Amino acid sequence: MASAKVIDSSGSTGGERQLPDELFGGGINQSVLHQVVTAQLAAARSGTSSTKTRSEVRGGGQKPWRQKGTGRARHGSIRSPMWVGGGAVFGPKPRDHSVRVPKKMRRAALRSALASKADDGRVWVLDGFDSMKTKVASSVLAGAGIDGRVLVVLDLADETSRSIDRAFRNLKGSAFSLSASLSAYDVLVADAVIFTASALEAYTSSTQSESEDEE
Repeated sequence: MASAKVIDSSGSTGGERQLPDELFGGGINQSVLHQVVTAQLAAARSGTSSTKTRSEVRGGGQKPWRQKGTGRARHGSIRSPMWVGGGAVFGPKPRDHSVRVPKKMRRAALRSALASKADDGRVWVLDGFDSMKTKVASSVLAGAGIDGRVLVVLDLADETSRSIDRAFRNLKGSAFSLSASLSAYDVLVADAVIFTASALEAYTSSTQSESEDEE
């Protein structure tokens, strides 16, 4: 069974908390991870790139020179794609890049991402903090040997989440997610994942209840 290191209010990391296998175990499905992360990155694209075709470029209504007798190649418009300032051929147009991903696949990808971090010992749980300051957050990371990009998972219903959010937000490399909106991509790009105790409980209970409803 996977486990997470517990960081208590004193900043020490002595204990461990067992993580449910149905959420943090079961192996890593690289194929599902790739599909879901690719779809998430595609959905994040703005899709606003736009070019003009020869019919949309202003000007070019007059034939540049007569058809015959000049010795030059025949042309009907200076807005042809062959001309500088002409229209684009097969250029981008505004479009929606998003791809529909089934809920079960998203959940499987998130489970694989969390399992990957848990296997590497990169999952921590903050427990016993009533409030937090940036100085305390910095010492917690240093004491636990956590560096790089840190994903802090919060519970919206927890009153201390706002204090923890403010404390970590001042630290470089910190990212945040609510337990209800955690995604595989957010977990994968993080070097360490830190759950608050309430966020871990909320994520566990909500995910297990969703699985029971589907059954």
